[in-house]
Amino acid sequence: MTATPPPRVTIKDVAARAGVSKGAVSLAFNHKPGLSEATRDRIFRAARELGWAPSSTARTLAGSRVDVVGLAVCRPARLLGLEPFYMEFISGVESVLVERSCSLLLRLVRSPEEEVGLMESWWRGRQIGGSILVDFRADDPRPAVAGRLGLPVVAVGHPSLTGGLTSVWTDDATAVTEAVRYLAALGHRRIARVGGAAALGHTSIRTTAFDEAVRSLEPAARAWQVATDFSGDAGARATRSLLSAAPGERPTAIVYDNDIMAVAGLSVAAEMGLRVPDDVSLLAWDDSQLCRLTHPTLSAMSHDVHGFGAEVARTLFGTITGEGPGSHPVPTPVLTPRGSTAPP
Repeated sequence: MTATPPPRVTIKDVAARAGVSKGAVSLAFNHKPGLSEATRDRIFRAARELGWAPSSTARTLAGSRVDVVGLAVCRPARLLGLEPFYMEFISGVESVLVERSCSLLLRLVRSPEEEVGLMESWWRGRQIGGSILVDFRADDPRPAVAGRLGLPVVAVGHPSLTGGLTSVWTDDATAVTEAVRYLAALGHRRIARVGGAAALGHTSIRTTAFDEAVRSLEPAARAWQVATDFSGDAGARATRSLLSAAPGERPTAIVYDNDIMAVAGLSVAAEMGLRVPDDVSLLAWDDSQLCRLTHPTLSAMSHDVHGFGAEVARTLFGTITGEGPGSHPVPTPVLTPRGSTAPP
């Protein structure tokens, strides 16, 4: 006996659940004026409960922008311009957008709250067809806002941080563990990490993984972790503080959460009269051209950041059309040993 398929949910069902007319549902999903915020929220909640969304074709016919993708970054402009990761990531996103004759609307914001307001303005003003969300925090407000608005998004972050949004991520915990084990295999038992902003979710994941990896070492190892803002200045200060202790009390290896801080750390070691890698080994995250231009060249956790950005953009378009792969990881960063690491 063939099972009868469940009836298809329609805009009429959403209207009935929300206690409004079909026209009101259309106004809400096409982001047109004429409804109170409370009514919009009730309509979006009803649609989520019923599992209904307007088709991408209908939304396009209604005039919603599908040729512009939004990206807001909560970083200082001076730092973003210097950080190779975001330049490579954005380049990867653009490589996919240009194939689809789309543009990237990039904005720098000062806080998550400012980004939430920007998301709402972009979507209700029909300026974008979807958005890329980066730098997730604990209890991040953006997943709830994206769901309430019906905004198609892809989240760059581990699913534990992104509130059920379609996500693309790197396995930071595995990469950190590999870095610690590599340094331990060289003989290091005093290992430090100069990390990024403590409020960021991926920093927290790396912090926990680093602690666990060091605790698992036999014989026992000593560890230090310092939170920074990812800048070269902060990386230099952290390195100077770590290496100012007596020779037997300072780390013999330091892992950095990005390449800018690792390059700054290399300069500080030279300034203090310490040889790399003879006196201290250095290991960078997010391999870039910077790591290959220093002397000695910097060992790094390498991954294809340009390809990562391209995959995020492809996933967003899949989310918009309903034909995407869903949440998935990209390849884990791979250790690339160079001249800055050696036995202690």
